[in-house]
Amino acid sequence: MNFGQRKKISLHKKILLLVLLFCIPMVLVSPHNMTANMLKECTNGTKVVVLNYHKVDNMNISLSVLPNDFEQQMAYLKKNNYHTITPNELYDSLTNGTELPENPIVLTFDDGYRDNYTYAYPILKKYGFKATIFVITSFMDVQSNYITWDQAKEMEADGTIDIESHTVNHKSMTGLSDDQLRDELVLSKKEIEQRLGKQVNFMAYPTGTYNLHIAQFVKEAGYKGAFTIKYGNVDKASNMYALERVPIFHTADTFKSFCERLQYIPVFERLGWIKS
Repeated sequence: MNFGQRKKISLHKKILLLVLLFCIPMVLVSPHNMTANMLKECTNGTKVVVLNYHKVDNMNISLSVLPNDFEQQMAYLKKNNYHTITPNELYDSLTNGTELPENPIVLTFDDGYRDNYTYAYPILKKYGFKATIFVITSFMDVQSNYITWDQAKEMEADGTIDIESHTVNHKSMTGLSDDQLRDELVLSKKEIEQRLGKQVNFMAYPTGTYNLHIAQFVKEAGYKGAFTIKYGNVDKASNMYALERVPIFHTADTFKSFCERLQYIPVFERLGWIKS
């Protein structure tokens, strides 16, 4: 084979590679795939982002979103016409087909840190947003860096905050006996209901660990649903006792990370990287 022939074959290979690179996106968005995705979206209904926060303070650790960053995020949601809903409203939509507002979003906070009251609560009120705090009941009025029952009552009273359960002691549930599981779920629910005069319908799994056995205990304890740390949107294909969330952390560029997580979830679902 002479040099001219080798050069010609090399050119043909390059052309073939370019054709393949061009065709792959066409295949991914082919009419068949587009129809399947559209049908699946219609079947599963509105997709709802559930954001998962922990702390809002100036500690500069991954779990602590800076107050200024949190306000920037809330301002972004307001500007882009997001509407906050409660877990109860989410449940009604998933189970009864109740109509949700445009761009529905659920804001959740795990653990019930005092900074949720000091920093997050005033910012949420400023933008007219609602949020849910999953509290560890044995920490309240005991540990100084967690909200008090009076603060919980205040936040519940004006409709800004919905207090739900994060169990009594925040123990990983996969390591508990059946009796311990039952106590963590039932006693926390009962105490919140007695102290705040409300119905507790939801809980978040401590450390995010759960299994089908635990989920059954959650259901038997009288909860309508439970939130995990599994990444993704919530829709009709979601398990009510394993609801997905999107964690928000402090990063080198927190706002960029926040926006990317909001924008890329639908893309990830279309590609099948997370539940759709």
